[in-house]
Amino acid sequence: MASSLQSGERIDPIQFEVVRSALTQVAEEMAVALRRSAYSTNVKTRQDFSCAFFDRNCKPIAQAFTQPVHLGSFVELIPTSVKTYGADNLEPGDMLVVNDPFGGGSHLNDVTVFGPVHHKGHLVGYVASLAHHVDVGGGAPASIGPFQEIFQEGVIIPPVKLVKGGVISYDIFKLLLAQIRSKRVTSGDFRAQVAANTVGARRLVDLVDKYGLDDFDRYVAAVIDYTDRRTRAEIADIPDGVYTEAGFLDFDGFTDKTVHLETKITIDGETAFFDFDGCDPQRRAPVNSTKAMTFSACAYALRALMAPDLPVNEGFYRHVRMNAPAGTVVHALHPAPVVGGWETQVRVNDLLFRALAPGMPTKIAAATKAMMAQAGFGIIDRDTGEYHCNYEALAGGYGARATADGPDAVQQHGQNTENAPVEEIESHFPMRVSRLSLIENSEGPGKFRGGLGMRRDYHFPHDPATFTVLSDRDIAGPQGIFGGMAGRKAFYILNPNDSAAETSELTSKCVVDLKPGDTVSFQTPGGGGYGPPDERDPQAVLRDVISGKVDHERARDLYGVIIDLATNTVDEVETIAKRSHLRSSRNSS
Repeated sequence: MASSLQSGERIDPIQFEVVRSALTQVAEEMAVALRRSAYSTNVKTRQDFSCAFFDRNCKPIAQAFTQPVHLGSFVELIPTSVKTYGADNLEPGDMLVVNDPFGGGSHLNDVTVFGPVHHKGHLVGYVASLAHHVDVGGGAPASIGPFQEIFQEGVIIPPVKLVKGGVISYDIFKLLLAQIRSKRVTSGDFRAQVAANTVGARRLVDLVDKYGLDDFDRYVAAVIDYTDRRTRAEIADIPDGVYTEAGFLDFDGFTDKTVHLETKITIDGETAFFDFDGCDPQRRAPVNSTKAMTFSACAYALRALMAPDLPVNEGFYRHVRMNAPAGTVVHALHPAPVVGGWETQVRVNDLLFRALAPGMPTKIAAATKAMMAQAGFGIIDRDTGEYHCNYEALAGGYGARATADGPDAVQQHGQNTENAPVEEIESHFPMRVSRLSLIENSEGPGKFRGGLGMRRDYHFPHDPATFTVLSDRDIAGPQGIFGGMAGRKAFYILNPNDSAAETSELTSKCVVDLKPGDTVSFQTPGGGGYGPPDERDPQAVLRDVISGKVDHERARDLYGVIIDLATNTVDEVETIAKRSHLRSSRNSS
């Protein structure tokens, strides 16, 4: 397949748009097939998966953007796996399975199934589906936890043939499932990935049948060239300069030393370069990001600044240039643990946006929850004996923007998953969600406030369970920007005060054995504020107080808004005086 059009080659613009849309639709239809066929809540409801099509040279052509955090993993994993296994060893109907973090993957839960697509004996490309499996073995249910080397995190899968000639190899399948706790659900999710790839291959063959292989190749090359030109123009619109920012991950799971992160972004004309020299060395702790994870952060940050209709394929990715020094927390080497690498990855995303804020103040939001906020548990059903595992990543407050408040209790940046419905969790597992709510006063105050964090309490009334927290933000909340204040930090509490049992605060990275009757309260942070709080519209503050998002003391002390509680109105005279006092204090400090 040609990597670019030949000079002077003519392309029909209407057919170009038809083929471009059809390629995207192939990936989207794969995503629909995967979601409808999956067993786990994490895949079928939360949509923690991605699908893509690659050309015969393993260049990304089309992706379904279910999970943007998977952007970089696919780009490195597929070519590396094909090279390792050998393209000549793949026949029509074959599919490989792989999750190797050091071969282009992310953490072990993210398992990719992919295979070649042939048309009348000619290789067209590869279809791939990546899904976060709720368990892949290892030292704790849901395969997340404070581990110190990769071998504790679950089964490591190099590229091996899971499907041969359209038939699952049950010897390989049984070997994989033997390492896994939730066998029924995991086997269903694997089959859903195979089904999604089968749908994608069928649709691609239909396209080649319709246009012919030569024309199909020409239009794929045209899509790449088109994306390349538009990406160059979009980068040129970002103000030239060198943008820097430093930050940290609060807790590595074992030591009291924060994890130092540093980024430098150089924008020069049509080029963008992301440099992470200065980040901490990798640790024997679950905070190491793989190279692919960090690349995903760069790809997402760059893509988020561009026009919404820009395609994402090889023409875009060739412009994402990165230096992530090997052996650091942003490019871990074997045998470092990487299960919590997404916590580092999303914090890197926040740093990238903070770095760019001075040059693009109206486009950049304040800090978000900037943690994956992973929760998992394992419990054995007393009636059936089945070992259940559940995994989810909880939402939190989004950062405020130049013209609007941050949304409450949403996912952020490349994390596009939904919040798992209470009814679905309770119908699948012998436990209860005893509380699900927004957290009052968790927003970062500002002219525009950050979004509120979310509280979800997991209660286990009858059976013992193992619960894992793999998260962060237990030292400091998300930062504000341009005078905005930080959001409330995260809290993880065993048996909160409204429980009959003894209360204790958990760390952000721990595994806890629960007794019947125990509750774990997972409380995510609020987003940072944008601009000084005393410049916020008093009526907006009043609405927040009436709706229970902010109490009247906070309205008075931080926003400088005095509310008459008897009439639920703003006392304008007292508010002017209070705000004058706050500004004088701010200017003198």
